[in-house]
Amino acid sequence: MTKKVAQAVIEGLRDRGVRHVFGVPSGGWVDFMEAIRNTDGIEFVLTAHEGGAGFMADVAGRLTGVPGVCFATFGPGATNLATGVGSAQLDRSPLIALTDEMSAANRDRVVQMNIDHQALMRPITKETKRLRTDNVTEILDEAFEVATSGRPGAVHIGMPVDLTAQPATLTETAPKVRYAPSKAAEDLIAAAQSALTAARKPAMVLGLGAVRAGLQDEILSFVEAHGIPVFLTPMAMGMVPHAHPSYGGVVFHALSDKVGETHAQADLMIAVGYDPVEFNFESWLHPMTLINIDDAPLDIDRSEYTDTIHLGGDIATNFRALAGAEVTENDWDMTDLRRHVDAIFAQMRPDNDAFGPCAVLDTLRDVLPDDGIMTCDVGAHTHLIGQKWDARAPVKQLMTNGWSAMGFGLPAAISAKLCRPETPVCAVLGDGGFLMTAGELATAVRENLNIVIVILTDNDLALIRIKQQRKGNPIFGTPVRESQGNIGGDNIFGVPVVQARDPEELRDRLEQGLATEGPVIIEALISSAEYDELVLFKDK
Repeated sequence: MTKKVAQAVIEGLRDRGVRHVFGVPSGGWVDFMEAIRNTDGIEFVLTAHEGGAGFMADVAGRLTGVPGVCFATFGPGATNLATGVGSAQLDRSPLIALTDEMSAANRDRVVQMNIDHQALMRPITKETKRLRTDNVTEILDEAFEVATSGRPGAVHIGMPVDLTAQPATLTETAPKVRYAPSKAAEDLIAAAQSALTAARKPAMVLGLGAVRAGLQDEILSFVEAHGIPVFLTPMAMGMVPHAHPSYGGVVFHALSDKVGETHAQADLMIAVGYDPVEFNFESWLHPMTLINIDDAPLDIDRSEYTDTIHLGGDIATNFRALAGAEVTENDWDMTDLRRHVDAIFAQMRPDNDAFGPCAVLDTLRDVLPDDGIMTCDVGAHTHLIGQKWDARAPVKQLMTNGWSAMGFGLPAAISAKLCRPETPVCAVLGDGGFLMTAGELATAVRENLNIVIVILTDNDLALIRIKQQRKGNPIFGTPVRESQGNIGGDNIFGVPVVQARDPEELRDRLEQGLATEGPVIIEALISSAEYDELVLFKDK
């Protein structure tokens, strides 16, 4: 039986592993909605805003490895979606963004809501394509391949609205050609091994690519054998436990100057899967020998960093090749490293004179099970979480750091719960970020998702307020509301709202919230004063 384009696309997504399509429907999407209704194994998740749909698809891609899928209509729908699409692109999550497009007859005419979606999406995707009746199989195959290969990212497919009910010409999916993992040249591997053997204070830094390569156990064995410190980027949290003897800290976020006191001693840095989209080398790494193991070209100022060895190709293959180097003694005092790391953690202990973000995070870490997922938004609390939160495994803490869009935290938690329904999920949001995506509470209610949403209510865009004060400027434009106090009301869109004013009350609220059916909001009524001494950044 001949399939119409809409049915062929939906079945094609389902057959490639997609379980949810996130978005806001349009008239042009009606045939796709009907196809989803009649297709087992795939669901449409109505979101409050297209940006939220993009964030949800981003997280679905991160957690499953299958590209998350989101949809938006013409013009404003597509521009709204673009925020979430950019998140997937710069946070390296596989995603496929679908948008309506005008028919060929109207594409270049002045038509309501008409803009060039190909031009809109090109800068924030790895590739953008247009659907035809005769390329459904090929375009889906290519989109999935591009989205998941190398550094994952976003692919856009424009779908002309006059095609949906037309018959699709389908072909067999071509068998995927499996190539042997690419390996760096033997002379480069030998040079890297020699540099490592000769170094007196070698160290390691892990990025997103190391998580993607699944190298946690092998990396831990490597640093233990060599007795060297290892540092993380924020989105690689969980690759090395806080208690591990080699843990050195996170190179960016709170108290990164203290972490820098350790890596400034290194004479060689091994970067595994390091992605400068989080923090470029020049911002923290003093010139030294750099061994870079990644599947993308090295992005660094080579006029300043002249001693670099790039092992390009498959990350796992090249790391294992380097690991064949002889283990030699070095000059690190690992006991001193532990004392230094403990001092950093001690500085982030709660101030007992005030209920602040440190107490909130400590209490949440005690209550949330080790396998639980915590998502967070963007703000001062993100910088604190990046250094303080003890993620017990990779991808158990979800943030946006490459894209860094406020409004990420709540949609991320919704998607995490849909992808991992048996896993406890909690979102930590600032009250500013919460206001950007509060409408997605309706999505959480509709899907009946048990998500605990902790809102750090301090009426303060703290990062900007701190910058104003450090420049000697008066506080202006950063209070979230006209007056102090909570966000008001005992429920929002049917989500119960409770308050916590101290750690004991918060613990009780968290335990109740995790045992409650459906979403719950806990307002932690905190002071933002702790951020002033802990959140360190360079003025731009």
